[in-house]
Amino acid sequence: MKKEKAIQCVLRWLSHYFIFFLLVAFVITCCTMLFVSTLNQTLGIELTRENISAAAIITFWNVALLSLIFTVVDAVRRRLTVERPVREITEAAEKIIRGDFSVRIKPQSRFGTDETFHRVIDCFNQMAEELGSVETLRTDFIANVSHEMKTPLAVMQNYGTLLQTPGLTEEKRMEYAKGVTDGARRMATMMTNILKLNRLENQQIYPQIAEFDLGEQLCECLLQYEGVWEDAEIELETDIAENIRVRADAELLSHVWNNLFSNAFKFTPRGGKVTVCLSATSECAVVKVQDTGCGISPEVGAHIFEKFYQGDPSRSVQGNGLGLALVKRVVDIMQGEIRVESVVGEGSVFTVTIGRC
Repeated sequence: MKKEKAIQCVLRWLSHYFIFFLLVAFVITCCTMLFVSTLNQTLGIELTRENISAAAIITFWNVALLSLIFTVVDAVRRRLTVERPVREITEAAEKIIRGDFSVRIKPQSRFGTDETFHRVIDCFNQMAEELGSVETLRTDFIANVSHEMKTPLAVMQNYGTLLQTPGLTEEKRMEYAKGVTDGARRMATMMTNILKLNRLENQQIYPQIAEFDLGEQLCECLLQYEGVWEDAEIELETDIAENIRVRADAELLSHVWNNLFSNAFKFTPRGGKVTVCLSATSECAVVKVQDTGCGISPEVGAHIFEKFYQGDPSRSVQGNGLGLALVKRVVDIMQGEIRVESVVGEGSVFTVTIGRC
């Protein structure tokens, strides 16, 4: 391998030298012929064969020497301004291939280096940074999915073991069976949300824009939770304006309201209150979902729209941290806006703004 590289290097030097030799010989020959012709015409000097032969030999060696000098200068120039940055880019690319996304290429000296390399290096560093971010997200995603799946699997396994206990009463059997069912339902919900979020993030779901009454959709979504607020004795207050029509994807927006309503009822204690308001301006519709739950601290509020983030460190509350990430992505696709205002111990208000027809 080394012998082949050495041969290739020698051949490359010889080819460069030959090119410079031809170029210098052509230039010097043309200049010499012009010079001799001018002397002959102006001064009437005639050159003998001996003089021409001597001058030709001197000129040949001058051409050979100049060609060698140009070849050496060009080799040094290429090594400093071309080969070095190319080598650094290649080495960095090989590290990225091996999975090291922390590699960065140092900026080259502006003196004597082609501006194209500076643009290539800037793009390469930006690419490496983006790949590093994607890899971090992928690693966190896998870790979080694994963590989230362990809990329901462990619960299902424990209840399944208990179901095998001889002499179980009907009440205990139903309790353990319900535990298995709840765990399976939680896993199914998590996987469904993961698939939805993945399709949304990769733009595999294209919005089906249509005009519809937003107030009617909110009422339909609320009715799905009638049993929830009645069982928890939660007071529901609505202030939904009529005839507010929007142009959006009704199915995607239903995910937004279902997640917000589900969270509001889930985090509101027994006897609390949930308020749903719909108002409009000339340009947009505004939906507010307010609860009297535990509230969100500023530290938690800064991350609630991130995948798998849950404000409860103990994860005692049922959920998988995907609902609000899904909500945020849908609202972004609808070119809307969502924000949250919360006070710990008093509750939270989620405000969604959607453009009108």
